[in-house]
Amino acid sequence: MRRPEIVRSIRFRLTVVYSTLLFAVGGAALGITYFAVERTTSPQPINERTAKIYENWRYVGTTTVAEVSEIEAAINYNTLQTLRTYSLIALGGLFVVSLGVGWILSGRVLRPVGAITRTAREIQATDLSRRIHLDGPRDELRDLADTIDSMLDRLDHAFRSQRQLIDDASHELRSPLAIIRTHLDATLTAPDATAPERTRSVEVIDRATTRMSRLVEDLLATARRDTDTLTDTEADLTAIAGEAGEEWFLPDRPLHLRYATTDGLRLIGDADALRRAVGNLLSNAVRLAPDHSTVTVATGRTGSWLWVAVADEGPGISPDDLPRVFDRFWRGAQPDRPRERRTGLGLAIVRQIVESHGGQVAAFSTLGEGSTFVLWLPATDRTDDNPPPTANPWS
Repeated sequence: MRRPEIVRSIRFRLTVVYSTLLFAVGGAALGITYFAVERTTSPQPINERTAKIYENWRYVGTTTVAEVSEIEAAINYNTLQTLRTYSLIALGGLFVVSLGVGWILSGRVLRPVGAITRTAREIQATDLSRRIHLDGPRDELRDLADTIDSMLDRLDHAFRSQRQLIDDASHELRSPLAIIRTHLDATLTAPDATAPERTRSVEVIDRATTRMSRLVEDLLATARRDTDTLTDTEADLTAIAGEAGEEWFLPDRPLHLRYATTDGLRLIGDADALRRAVGNLLSNAVRLAPDHSTVTVATGRTGSWLWVAVADEGPGISPDDLPRVFDRFWRGAQPDRPRERRTGLGLAIVRQIVESHGGQVAAFSTLGEGSTFVLWLPATDRTDDNPPPTANPWS
């Protein structure tokens, strides 16, 4: 048979433990008192001889020492009997009182657990704003509640980021899909559309699908970094920067690529992911750099931190926009650049990759002079906990 819920509760078990301990201590105290009295008084039950001695002493007033001892033993025996009776009654009362005391004490001990349980029941997957905020002494239950609050903060932040990513992605995908749908309905499926109109529609649809493909690739890259499926090995940061320059710097524009690197920059990380991060910076620099300008890829070391920087001579970023350049789906105002070919995830992926390696990203820019993006990464032999410098290592 299934036991009642109250019997299966922790409070009931704690009550049994408290009650048993209190009853055992009280019973032991009464037992020790009883046996101590018994051993020190030498009680004897009242017999016929003792009764005659008592009557003779009561009415005549004379008795011997031996007779007095017999009377004292009889009195002690009666006292011991009374003590035993009251001890049994006290044990019964102590048992009842111990149950009540155990129930009250267990309730007070488990009160924080009840608060944690009530808050957890009120929390839903769509609303993680509730917190326990347990008051009281800094004990194990307070630490448990604070740990749960910290976990809820991380979950709330993760869910908010996920919802924001989904909302932004759906918004970004809606525009190219609407463009494709419009041109399919208005031109490609229209029987009276001319050849130039069809050609133009095909070009517009091609640009929209290209934008969608880049967006999907960036979203997949973001999802892969979120799963922490990294293949960390020892790598050379200078080699990674050089490979990224060869892969991403395409000779389709009159630009000059310059290297200013340092050898021996060893780190532990995912070389493919870091190569993509540097490649995203190069892609961004090539897109914004004016013709016949120079894009610089530099590497170096400051203390226990390695750094790789990508500098361009583009239009720069305003001070108001600089703190937002690594946000997802953020795009600066560049009226002379086609927004359809940008997803706004490139720099966000860069920050995600670097932070997953224990590093930090930084951006330095001056309007009209260009921008420098720096990736700080911990060296293999790093032993201190100092944060990376805030100054631009390449200027």
